Amino acid sequence: MQLSSNPLNKNIEKQLSLMLYGILAELSTPEGVKTVLGDILTEGERMALIKRLGIAVYLDKGRSYEDVKNTIKVSSATIASVAENLGNEGWQEIIRRIKADEWANEWTSKISKGIKKIFPL
Repeated sequence: MQLSSNPLNKNIEKQLSLMLYGILAELSTPEGVKTVLGDILTEGERMALIKRLGIAVYLDKGRSYEDVKNTIKVSSATIASVAENLGNEGWQEIIRRIKADEWANEWTSKISKGIKKIFPL
């Protein structure tokens, strides 16, 4: 993505940013977010976000830079950039939500298996 060298007025930037964040916050389903981001991001921008998320998840799970590089197909510089910011509040919120989701899915599966053992069909 190439950014214009013409700076945006700071007040306009702030207003537009608040609009965008508000719209995204009001979307209630992953499908809605996918539709909106699919229309406003280029394929390259969308893929860059997805790859950065993958890097964060893999690094949080303790995977090596080499493994991340080979699996997600990114440069060491991109991995380092994500790793450098992984302690920031936004990344921590993302990782926390992913872990909570994984935990919930794991326990849902365990409970379902236990119920099937007790009440076989």
